[in-house]
Amino acid sequence: MRLILVSGLSGAGKSVVLNALEDLGYRCIDNLPASLLESFVSHVFREDSSMGQTVAVGIDARDTSIGLETIPTSIEQLRRSGVRCELLVVTAADAEVLRRFGETKRRHPLSREGVNLQDAVTRERTLLDPVIQAADLVVDTTYMGVHELRDAIVQRIDQRRGMELSVTLVSFGFKHGVPGDCDFVFDVRMLPNPYWTIALRPLTGRDAAVAAYLDGQPAVRAMLDELQQFILRRIEDHGAARRRYLTVGVGCTGGQHRSVYLVDRLAERLRGKSPTLAVRHSAVANSGVP
Repeated sequence: MRLILVSGLSGAGKSVVLNALEDLGYRCIDNLPASLLESFVSHVFREDSSMGQTVAVGIDARDTSIGLETIPTSIEQLRRSGVRCELLVVTAADAEVLRRFGETKRRHPLSREGVNLQDAVTRERTLLDPVIQAADLVVDTTYMGVHELRDAIVQRIDQRRGMELSVTLVSFGFKHGVPGDCDFVFDVRMLPNPYWTIALRPLTGRDAAVAAYLDGQPAVRAMLDELQQFILRRIEDHGAARRRYLTVGVGCTGGQHRSVYLVDRLAERLRGKSPTLAVRHSAVANSGVP
């Protein structure tokens, strides 16, 4: 039996995650108060087998009847009872959450008279901190649209992949900020930069001309070899520890050339080592570069 608990900041994409899980065949319940979690699971898995073997539950940060800091303890109790339980949390930068609420004109769940939107977001982030700390998987959606987030969830959670380690390689630009869901982050800004070649400036690391330029740089080849060896060791370590998710970020200045190239080359080399490997080019997607 598999239970996925979904929580996170309002506006970060929790509903999108639950919809993606529903498309994968999960029975989904949203906004369940944390105080009802254990009794709900007991009912579903012990008394109502009609709900199936895969269930996803959205945990609501608005529930103050019981502290969210009890969630990690509840998860451990569920695991000891034989439930395969995972905690997935979505988050995003404050500025992006504010932008999304501004676009949709929706009211934040924690906003009330005298409390502005920024204060509500800050309060919710504080409430969710123990949940984030206990998460099996944190997904930073700052640079993701709805479709990118849905694809990321499908790639990582598809129940047909069983207990295999899910590896995600992320390219990004430091000037846009470091993705918050990375387990490891590598700074490759010291490598030769195609940006300073005028003909290559509008291209990305996925273009043949940029790839040819970087292929010819000894420092780039050495970095690629070192990253490959490091990630292979981490795949072994995570597998031995029965960890299910590994996210590695590679960042250059703008996230357009070097990091994109390295992530794609690493994916080519590692594909056979991790059947569930996924690639995300956050800065390229964010900038609209084709």
